[in-house]
Amino acid sequence: MLTLYHSPISPNSRRVWITLLEKGLEFELVEIKLDGEQFKPEFLAISPFHHIPALVDDGFNVVESLAILDYLEAKYPTPAMLPKDAKDLAIARMVQLVTVNELLPATTTFLPQILGLPGEDPEKIEQAKQKISTVLKLFESLIDDRPYFGSQNLTLAEVVAGTVVIWLPEVGISLSDYPKLNAWYKRLAARTTWQATEATPEAMEAFKSIIVARNRQ
Repeated sequence: MLTLYHSPISPNSRRVWITLLEKGLEFELVEIKLDGEQFKPEFLAISPFHHIPALVDDGFNVVESLAILDYLEAKYPTPAMLPKDAKDLAIARMVQLVTVNELLPATTTFLPQILGLPGEDPEKIEQAKQKISTVLKLFESLIDDRPYFGSQNLTLAEVVAGTVVIWLPEVGISLSDYPKLNAWYKRLAARTTWQATEATPEAMEAFKSIIVARNRQ
């Protein structure tokens, strides 16, 4: 039995959650509340760095979201979520890694703004906007006449990039200047798996409360 330990506000968690749903797998969903539950011994036994998500498959623990996605793709290959062609596979991998290494760190700069909290740094925000613009231009160039990155079907590139791109309108970054990417994201947002995993207002408020409490310490 698959068990996913996650937080509903986490894009890293959401990409695994969506993949499990897209592959039609049976799994148990266990929420880890980031107010301290991640440091409990029983969770540290699964995820020693206290990070979410973590996946347990019949006693085998997998941490780090990209490793979890690779594990699911290798063990549960239907439907396939990575292209076979070398060029298309490179496109999918580039999108994944650029999202994790460039787009997500830039987006987290806007966390105070997303949560309606003080602490914005104008200089860092401008730098983040420039980085995000570079990423979006690259993504726009990597989309061809197929609906997804290097594929006619949804890939792991989508579940990684899409779960971060979703936050961009929240910080005033529009996709209107990137028509292919904008159409790509609308296709994702229309999928039932995206809608089923969307963070609720209650989850957002709970996360905000945790951040506020941390800032007061």
